[in-house]
Amino acid sequence: MNEKEKNVNIFNEIDKLEKIHGKLSNTQKILLATDGSVTTILDVLKGRISIKTIAQQFEKADAEIAKLLNIKVNDDVNYRVVLMHRDDKPLIHAISYIPLERLDDNFKKDLIMADMPIGRILRKYNIESRREVKNVAIENTNSELKKLFNSNANLLSRDYNIIRNDEILIWIKETFPLDYFSN
Repeated sequence: MNEKEKNVNIFNEIDKLEKIHGKLSNTQKILLATDGSVTTILDVLKGRISIKTIAQQFEKADAEIAKLLNIKVNDDVNYRVVLMHRDDKPLIHAISYIPLERLDDNFKKDLIMADMPIGRILRKYNIESRREVKNVAIENTNSELKKLFNSNANLLSRDYNIIRNDEILIWIKETFPLDYFSN
């Protein structure tokens, strides 16, 4: 499948979401479909954003994570959950898995030590990469995200891979309430 076909599939998936759940705003569609940095988009829309790390730990990849990242079961991964925000207003909740063997020491240090968005870390080290959006969906919310976003709305979500040297460098899932970015 070529890059054009991948993009068309994402657009088709967004069309399907709209047929089921109603029209999405242009901003929502951009955030779901972009193959660029969401950090940059949010910086443009809201002013320079920040992140708050909610959870971060090293763990061994189970079968599901190994398949997701194209690594072996029990390989070391970094699991990270962050909240992108501006002036303490939550914008996007993101979960990432990163195979540690594919990171250089400086990237690893910034990832672990700093509340820095992955897009900014990639830019800081001039890491050439591409993003492949794998899935877009509308999901039911849960009590944790209801409280975090102060919203009962269902969630728009997408997951994608950041690819470097034809390997998955990072898998990311981003979610935000359906009533966010709606105008």
